[in-house]
Amino acid sequence: MQLIAAILLLLQAVISVHTELVAVPVIVTGARGQRVSGLTQENFRVFEDGRQRDIVVFHRGVAAVSLGLIVDRSQSMRGKTPALQAAVSALLQSARSDDQLFGVAFNDRASLALHRDVLFTRDARELESALATTAAGGRTALYDGVAQGLQQLQRAQPGTHALVVVSDGGDNASRRTYADVLALARQSDAVVYAIGLMATSPADEEEDAGLLKRLCRNTGGFAYFPRTADEIVAVSSQIARDLREQYTLGFTPDPKTTRTAYRKIDVTVSTSGRGRIHVRTRSGYVLEP
Repeated sequence: MQLIAAILLLLQAVISVHTELVAVPVIVTGARGQRVSGLTQENFRVFEDGRQRDIVVFHRGVAAVSLGLIVDRSQSMRGKTPALQAAVSALLQSARSDDQLFGVAFNDRASLALHRDVLFTRDARELESALATTAAGGRTALYDGVAQGLQQLQRAQPGTHALVVVSDGGDNASRRTYADVLALARQSDAVVYAIGLMATSPADEEEDAGLLKRLCRNTGGFAYFPRTADEIVAVSSQIARDLREQYTLGFTPDPKTTRTAYRKIDVTVSTSGRGRIHVRTRSGYVLEP
């Protein structure tokens, strides 16, 4: 019965890791970055630790999203406040009435942006207003902010789960480490994206584009580094399309492997006559007990 329940949830666009079923979100793009649509289950192959697994559930299309915005309000972001506000506004413009939204603001420490009694909101304007109340200042606890976002998503409704980090990438104040965040991400079903707001002049010593890229890579997300207001809107729209227009593959994991061991995932796609394609997905997972 548990397996049947997991499959029914996935058919409603759940992207999660269960004991009985592993669901893998996949983005497929062409040589110029355009979406490759219309693929069927027969186009995909999924591998766990190098061994092909049967795809038992296949889903494509629009889904409700549980989205967390992880917003940097440290001193290094003070001069980038207009760009940050533009990124938050553009991201929330794509929100739908069935989405769950929340925010985490971080500087010396990380804290949920909404009132403590409100876990999520469906009102994009409420979240945008809440995120605007934290003034820039202090150091940068980016790892703590991402960790809190991943933990908050554990309380979210079934569906697509994602974090978008808006930051310049530095970290000099977290109690958490990168290893802590990576472990949480591997146990989560969340895809992590980043909008890196870097200085146009020589980089500030607190900026770290590489850190943002690493945070996104293992979950199947992507780090963008827009330089203008128009580019901020464009990458925000790109992230929204990723979350709404992805494929989801479900497979039964190998029961012989140690449950807590990290398992590597590879997905291949065969498309005749479509030219070169690019496949983006999470690099692996840790199976929940």
